Amino acid sequence: MVGVSVKYTGNLHCDATHGPSQSKISTDAPTDNKGKGEAFSPTDLVATALATCMSTTMGIKAQELGVDLRGMSVSVQKEMSKDAPRRIVALPSEVHISLPPDSPHRDVLEQTALNCDACHLERSREISNLIARDSSTPLGMTDDYALSGYSHCM
Repeated sequence: MVGVSVKYTGNLHCDATHGPSQSKISTDAPTDNKGKGEAFSPTDLVATALATCMSTTMGIKAQELGVDLRGMSVSVQKEMSKDAPRRIVALPSEVHISLPPDSPHRDVLEQTALNCDACHLERSREISNLIARDSSTPLGMTDDYALSGYSHCM
């Protein structure tokens, strides 16, 4: 299990610290949700997690296949709901790799991307008690608030 700690610093900004590496990132609310958009929004990090997860898992598979993916790029567009509750409704993605169209590795790399850990998150209904009022009182996450919209994932 990996720990992440978050400190709310005011004005809709948060600083997050990755436990093992002590790397830090900051977030800000987006301009369409009362923020200034001065950093990634929390939901931008969901899109970022998806793109980096796809890239990393493809990189692992490429190493196994002896394929060099340096220069590969992944772009994700995050679409938010127009109705309440505010939520991510789609994360359409594009992966650009410099392999010939007839490369035998294209299909396996595509399947690897579509089956990365982040793609499986929406199917992880066993994720519960993600939010706690305090250390002893968990709040269950219901399906109404579960992540959805990984339209590109299988």
